[in-house]
Amino acid sequence: MSKILVVEDSRTQRYMVTNLLTASQFTVTAAKDGIEALEQIRQACPDVVVLDVIMPHLNGYEVCRRLKSNPATKNIPVIMCSLKCTNADRYWAFKQGADAYVSKPFQPKELVETVKQLLNS
Repeated sequence: MSKILVVEDSRTQRYMVTNLLTASQFTVTAAKDGIEALEQIRQACPDVVVLDVIMPHLNGYEVCRRLKSNPATKNIPVIMCSLKCTNADRYWAFKQGADAYVSKPFQPKELVETVKQLLNS
């Protein structure tokens, strides 16, 4: 089973996304902020990271930038998943190295399909 790391500061959103991906047959771990996410990634490299943008300590853009600038983690696909949904937000996410962008609220199938596409690419 593929390992997915969900990084989301909202407990409700984290629970919802984790349950959705678990029900879709993925092994899912979660982090509540960017610092915790980077530590978890150092300990066990996930196959995909689903990353919120607005979080305390380190925002999603900074976490993505750090992942993509590190040779050990640069190939981990990152899905930015945020309420921020303007063209500028998407542009900035891709500029940091994100592989996909899913706007909240999203349809469950959209997120699951995005994860599957990145795993198969």
